[in-house]
Amino acid sequence: MIQKNINKLPKSVVEVTVTAPWADISATWDQTLQRLSADVEIAGFRKGQVPINMVETQLGSKLQDEVLKTAMPNFLIEALKGTDVVPIDYPKYDLVNFVKGQGIQFKATITNRPAVSVGNYKTIKTVRPAIKPVTDEEVGKVLDDLYKRWKTRQPAVNNPQPAATQNTPAGSGSLNFQKSEIASSPAAPRNDGVAEAPDDTFAKAMGATSLVDLKDKIRKDLEANVKYNNELDYEEAILQEVEKITTVELPDILIADELNRMLVSLQRRVADMGLLLEDYLKGQNKTLEQIKQEWKPQAEKNVRMELGLADIARQENVTISDLELQAEVDKITDAKVKKQFESQEPRLHLRHALRQTRTLDLLKKMVGG
Repeated sequence: MIQKNINKLPKSVVEVTVTAPWADISATWDQTLQRLSADVEIAGFRKGQVPINMVETQLGSKLQDEVLKTAMPNFLIEALKGTDVVPIDYPKYDLVNFVKGQGIQFKATITNRPAVSVGNYKTIKTVRPAIKPVTDEEVGKVLDDLYKRWKTRQPAVNNPQPAATQNTPAGSGSLNFQKSEIASSPAAPRNDGVAEAPDDTFAKAMGATSLVDLKDKIRKDLEANVKYNNELDYEEAILQEVEKITTVELPDILIADELNRMLVSLQRRVADMGLLLEDYLKGQNKTLEQIKQEWKPQAEKNVRMELGLADIARQENVTISDLELQAEVDKITDAKVKKQFESQEPRLHLRHALRQTRTLDLLKKMVGG
């Protein structure tokens, strides 16, 4: 029977010291030895036929390492049964003593799920930002920009044919212009039979029925984008209020994870600009550590916000059923991405994300949005 000593430290760090007698580990030792013996080769013996005592000598410290990989996690799980400790990271193991025939003692350091206290979230007051109307000037700017890029792709003939565009049927849905058209640089005016201003020919090349229809599609797309960003701003305002009323001692591991997530996001943005992160940092005259230090207050807010929302989900008994989870997985069209969700960990992350989203929707109803 194992002996344990649980020591709770600041920032949700927990040290667990476990002592187990040889009787509790001998079976693992024998099973591991038997498994490894199949691959041991010694001169004079067939592979897998080496006497077990010789196998044990040949393996040396490798045998002990393999036993510890299995034994320590199992003993830790047993030690935490019946306690309020719920690990949120991988344990760090430190072997104190291990002698065959005598037993084992080790120390495991883990981060416990922090205690979270959220104030009266049902009284949160947040005003939805006003939606700014799309102006004719904004529509015209997008139209002119598209036209300049489309014009550079036209052949220099008197009767040019429209450039290839998306397969969106005329008059249906929102616009989906080809990236190459957006990325091209404007060229100087040409006398090649192409109109000097957007016209119906250009509009039809863009998937519209006429120039008037194209302007209407552009306006609808801009309005949809404004509405989307407005909703994001509203949700952010609610989450900011949740963060203000959330009290929690933040574990270092969660802050580090959030900083890494923010860094990955930065790397993607920098890559979109065609730069390497190292070049970007040089341009900012900052080191990676300086960036992380600057970001730390925001990372702490983000973690506090996340934990507060999760605690509200717990209080409101917000759950995601297996059927709902599978329905989200089924929406994934990329076969490689979808295959990843055959593993348990990605499914856990997805379930958590769906639960957080549903909780935020619940809060929006409470606030009145």
